[in-house]
Amino acid sequence: MDLQHIKQRFGIIGNSFGLNRAIDIAVQVAPTDLSVLITGESGTGKEVFPKIIHQFSARKHGPYIAVNCGAIPEGTIDSELFGHEKGAFTGAMSDRKGYFEEADNGTIFLDEIGELPLSTQVRLLRVLEAGEFMKVGSSKVLKTNVRVVAATNVMMEKATREGKFREDLFYRLSSVPISIPPLRERADDIYLLFRKFAHDFADRYRMPAIKLQPEAREIIKRYRWPGNIRQLKNITEQVSVIEENREITGDTMRNYIPYSSGDHLPAVMDPHKSNDSSFANEREILYKVLFDMKKDMGDLKKLVLEVIQQDGTINVQGEHAHIIQKLYDQDTDFGHSRPPKQEAPVIIKKGTSPNNIHHGIEDTEEFVEESLSLEDKEIELIKKALDKYNGKRKYAAQELGISERTLYRKIKEYNITN
Repeated sequence: MDLQHIKQRFGIIGNSFGLNRAIDIAVQVAPTDLSVLITGESGTGKEVFPKIIHQFSARKHGPYIAVNCGAIPEGTIDSELFGHEKGAFTGAMSDRKGYFEEADNGTIFLDEIGELPLSTQVRLLRVLEAGEFMKVGSSKVLKTNVRVVAATNVMMEKATREGKFREDLFYRLSSVPISIPPLRERADDIYLLFRKFAHDFADRYRMPAIKLQPEAREIIKRYRWPGNIRQLKNITEQVSVIEENREITGDTMRNYIPYSSGDHLPAVMDPHKSNDSSFANEREILYKVLFDMKKDMGDLKKLVLEVIQQDGTINVQGEHAHIIQKLYDQDTDFGHSRPPKQEAPVIIKKGTSPNNIHHGIEDTEEFVEESLSLEDKEIELIKKALDKYNGKRKYAAQELGISERTLYRKIKEYNITN
């Protein structure tokens, strides 16, 4: 079955490289009995991929059970997964089969696997390694032939380092990892999803489907969508129900997009690099850092000038002299003046002209002006991340918030050695 038929069968919408790659891996691994770990942010649609794996496996006629590990209380999760004997605990009035016993010869999907308690992780590891488990309150070993597919929105490598998740279980679960890209990395798919949801809600509520004008399309394309597909679906439903005019303008769409100061900046998209939107995310981060630097410098400058106006004179020693000197040399934008070259005191009196501040200051050291080039900043961040993880590119990519593929490309592009 080709990719398009798989998408139609399981209701998958989109044509991004990351999404197509995830589907391809799921189909390729399905005929095996290997454990699969699906990673991705909340709301990206991870729950679809275990169904693909099950339906394309030899177990497709067996049971398929999906379990949300984060929704089961810690005190009862062992009983839910492995069952219990009568009298094993208060309220255990009879024997009960667990999900692993019920899913024998089938597939079990463990969603939010990162929420499992450590004691339950030990039991799960035994199932994966030997196909054995014991019910709560029993000493009898039971066998099960079950295929485990797990999913999480937690960074598992970090969880293992912090001792929240067993390292041996992590490696046993992730025999084949599948990564689901977030919606912000699927910019060209956003409008396709919106249109599908709009028609679904039109059928449900028996009303004409809403349509987006070009400006509104651009707004939803550039938004970061921290809640991913789930958030997009919710907003589409809100607009479909509330708006009487079925032609949605940009101004109308802005009323539903929850922009906040700096937290969810619009994604910067390069139309010539639409298939590599992770680069846009890196540029966005650098822009935000520069804007924050500018704001902090402006606030500090304003504070110093207010103190000068109140007290008349400030005598600043040491490294603080450099700060005051720079504030007087710069305008409100990013300046290019150099700080004083010597650790000499700077005396600033009320009404003093910036041109007269340099009297009595002798250049004894050479200072290199910091580069504000985005390319230089990218190279610096990549080198720091590689140094932090001793050259391990997988962890460096996670620290930078980009994919390994993007990191490899940038190392090659900038000729970075580590």
